[in-house]
Amino acid sequence: MQKMKIWDLPVRLFHWLLVVLMAAAWATEEFEKMDWHFRIGETILALLLFRIVWGFVGSDTARFANFLRSPMAALAHLAHLRRREPDTEIGHNAAGGWMVLGLLGLIGIQTVSGLFAHDEDIIEGPLRHLAGASWADLASFVHEVNFNLLLLAVVAHVGAVVAYRVLKGQNLVRPMITGVKPMPPGTAAPRMAKPVLAVAVAVVVACFVAWLVRL
Repeated sequence: MQKMKIWDLPVRLFHWLLVVLMAAAWATEEFEKMDWHFRIGETILALLLFRIVWGFVGSDTARFANFLRSPMAALAHLAHLRRREPDTEIGHNAAGGWMVLGLLGLIGIQTVSGLFAHDEDIIEGPLRHLAGASWADLASFVHEVNFNLLLLAVVAHVGAVVAYRVLKGQNLVRPMITGVKPMPPGTAAPRMAKPVLAVAVAVVVACFVAWLVRL
């Protein structure tokens, strides 16, 4: 086996920053630190937009076209979950790709609904004034219900990582930290996008979110 760069720095930073910020968003809501809750939500929205754009212009392993496969391929992959074997996937496996898409979708719903949500008109999202009362009520309802769905998805994600470690003997966490994992000799290395492109995308999405929440 040879060590190979699989995950670029932008993807790894996105992953771990999102973990920290999601925990912080929950904590600030629980302790009613809503000013910080809004700031964290806006940061999560910027991260999400970055990941979506990076999924089209970033490194090979970050691109949706390279890891989203058919649902049948995902089911076929899960059918061999108990088979111990080396991890030779370049990037997300067939099932992991759908997990990523589901998590991104739920996070998107959570952040967008939070922009318009309100709590008895005392605490309001930054774009609450742009929505009518019925739409704001719907956004508040979605924001509350979707959080539970998001929590279930996160638990499933963590459970899958543990299952791969226990059942298949594959460590999915270490490559997401180091960016490197052992691959069979002769495996073609994925193309890595230039860091300057990631910086440019990050600046654009940060400016967009800053403009959006000040409408």
